[in-house]
Amino acid sequence: MASERRVAVVGAGWAGLACAVRAVQAGHRVSVFEMAAQAGGRARGVTVDGLALDNGQHILIGAYARTLALMQAVGADPAALLDRRPLALRYPDGRGLAMPPGPAWLGFGRAVAGARGWNWADRASLLRAAAGWALRGFRCDPALTVARLCTGLRPAVRELMIDPLCVAALNTPAAEASAAVLLRVLHDAIFGGRGSADLMLPRRSLAELLPLPAARWLAAQGAELRPGTRVGMVARAGDGWAVDGEAFDAVVLACSAAEAARLAAPLAPGWAARAAALRYEPIVTVYLRCPGARLPAPMTALVEGPDAPAQFAFDHGAIGGTPGLFAFVASGARRWVDAGLDATGAAVLHQATRAFAPGTWPHAPTLLRVLAEKRATFRCTPALDRPPQRVAAGLLAAGDYVEGPYPATLEGAVRAGEAAAAMLDG
Repeated sequence: MASERRVAVVGAGWAGLACAVRAVQAGHRVSVFEMAAQAGGRARGVTVDGLALDNGQHILIGAYARTLALMQAVGADPAALLDRRPLALRYPDGRGLAMPPGPAWLGFGRAVAGARGWNWADRASLLRAAAGWALRGFRCDPALTVARLCTGLRPAVRELMIDPLCVAALNTPAAEASAAVLLRVLHDAIFGGRGSADLMLPRRSLAELLPLPAARWLAAQGAELRPGTRVGMVARAGDGWAVDGEAFDAVVLACSAAEAARLAAPLAPGWAARAAALRYEPIVTVYLRCPGARLPAPMTALVEGPDAPAQFAFDHGAIGGTPGLFAFVASGARRWVDAGLDATGAAVLHQATRAFAPGTWPHAPTLLRVLAEKRATFRCTPALDRPPQRVAAGLLAAGDYVEGPYPATLEGAVRAGEAAAAMLDG
């Protein structure tokens, strides 16, 4: 048990909640400041026409070990809240591949051998590339883009596997995305061990996965939660710190990179400049309704195009959610955000009716809501300069954007939060 310290956590997103929970478990007194009325940050629940939805469709995978452990620690049962199944990257016409259960490399080989829509030259090109990545320890030149990494792959493999995986994991197009980060994701997910590539689709709102259970757990442990409170200033105070004049032994900036840069600028201008220099990619989620409809799978991959924004479609009814509710996700959606949400919604409606076989929709689907997270994730480009977790002595940062091997994901946020909690006595 560490010596008790009074700790301020600024931000109640997934990183802030992870930090707060682990800090309380270590014996610290924790106060959590959150500018919004609810916890969750960029992965939070919203209510639309009486339905408990999310500000954007999210998925987890079996490799999210720290996230799943944190859920269990605060009383959220992953088995009840998540629909877990082997990874399948299938398109409406049946093309694509599916990972069978079993050891990672064996499962990957079987998935490639059984991939639909690929010829043997396509399959061989992917197997050769994967073997080469493994021989190099899934490492490459940090300046390499995903597109350059995959120049030896056949067009069908790039279009039906690499491009959708890249934009789903890094939220950055392959031509601009970091090959080093994608290789780390592939290593830990697809080749990370039995079950690491499993899809884990939320059966309930994101709020029920972590934010609400964590808030209840923290309150029960005596931690202080202050929703609707935007921190104006963090300053040195003797041997510790002051948050808007209130004394703390340590402070964790678990807010957005932009907000952390604002608070840190007077104290650590170099760190603040690095955080402020990050650039972002949006994600747009389009919710459609069509009672009586079912998609071929709970998650279906889609071919993106000039008039087709979405790369994935999710059938909520197929995973125990609301029947007849569908989420279409457009990642790396700068062009569509610029076009406007009305235009994006109309394009997705058109894409939905064209992409699936006749009879999929018993009647025309209707638009429920278009939600855009304009700064959903940092642009995960090659050799990106990400700020470190330590801002100054006793002042730390926690967020999916800090230095680390992962892109902006829920698991990255949780790991950063837990790492910050572990550094409180350092």
